Amino acid sequence: MIHTERLTIRKITPDDIHHVFKGLSHPEVIKYYGVSFMTLEATKEQMDWYADHEKNETGQWFAVCSKDDGTFYGAGGYNDREANNRKAEIGFWLLPEYWGIGIMGEAMPIIFDYGFNEMNLHRIEGFVDSDNDKCKKAVAKVGFKYEGTMVDCEVKDGKFHSTDIYAKFKD
Repeated sequence: MIHTERLTIRKITPDDIHHVFKGLSHPEVIKYYGVSFMTLEATKEQMDWYADHEKNETGQWFAVCSKDDGTFYGAGGYNDREANNRKAEIGFWLLPEYWGIGIMGEAMPIIFDYGFNEMNLHRIEGFVDSDNDKCKKAVAKVGFKYEGTMVDCEVKDGKFHSTDIYAKFKD
């Protein structure tokens, strides 16, 4: 468990299922996110995914909470780690009531530090839906560099979507 001025950042646990369901069923959160769940039972799939990534050392996800009272704000972490290439993909989501108050900017350096120092990453990749302007601004604020766009690389709701690629490197 790591504390910042306002936050507690800890590993995701099975007890977080209700919070994860709240986030990954919220229309504003899942608008650009790759997964969504419409029932608490279905959310167990996501909880298993978090656990499998940790167990198999292919990633690690964290709950981002209030330091004062433990309020769950969202989650961030790594998946698709390639140990031999020293890279992983980062993901992050917050409940909408906590958008725009600097939580991502405070939590991400801790999560970066974990990736670079505990997971021995050299490269952290971020894949952002090209239409998600808020996320693109947020990743730029925390030091990611835009590398390019994969045009029409995914189909969502029957339409093609493009994805922007961002990366951050260990200094």
